[in-house]
Amino acid sequence: MNDERLARFEAVYNQAYGRITAYAARRCDSPQDAADVVAETFAVAWRRVDELPAGAEATLWLYGVARKVLANHHRGDNRRRARMVELDAELADLYGDSLDSGIERAAIGQAFRTLSDDDRELLSLVAWEGLDREEIATALGLSRNAVRIRLHRARKRFSRALAEADVHFTSDSRFVPAERPL
Repeated sequence: MNDERLARFEAVYNQAYGRITAYAARRCDSPQDAADVVAETFAVAWRRVDELPAGAEATLWLYGVARKVLANHHRGDNRRRARMVELDAELADLYGDSLDSGIERAAIGQAFRTLSDDDRELLSLVAWEGLDREEIATALGLSRNAVRIRLHRARKRFSRALAEADVHFTSDSRFVPAERPL
């Protein structure tokens, strides 16, 4: 960029920065969002320095740019919020309590916490991570047979802990979804 264009941008920046920052701050939910809007506004000005009007009109032009940047920011924010609502609903469907299960989550959690670290890790790798025995063997550096035996014993201990906590379930009960999306 030649010196004249750089000087022109710097002059507009120095003249308008405070006003554009105040404009963005009044319209954003957080100082970080306002800073992002200001940065993007001046990035546009930098890329389009040849289109910058002269004098006070440059600030007005920047207000227009900032307005469009804010609109894009709000649209993106709304999309993120909508995705979060969808994700929350999906997670509630996948992992929420089912009304007909009759299983108390707190009791299950307490029974699970009574297990050894090794038992909890094995059961978690199966239930939460969806790994099969061979994958667990690779992850833990064990033989497939050792994983089979340890997993069987961990499940027995967990069943005893659930029985002691007076938690009963049928073969139709599900603790986690059968399939997890990637």
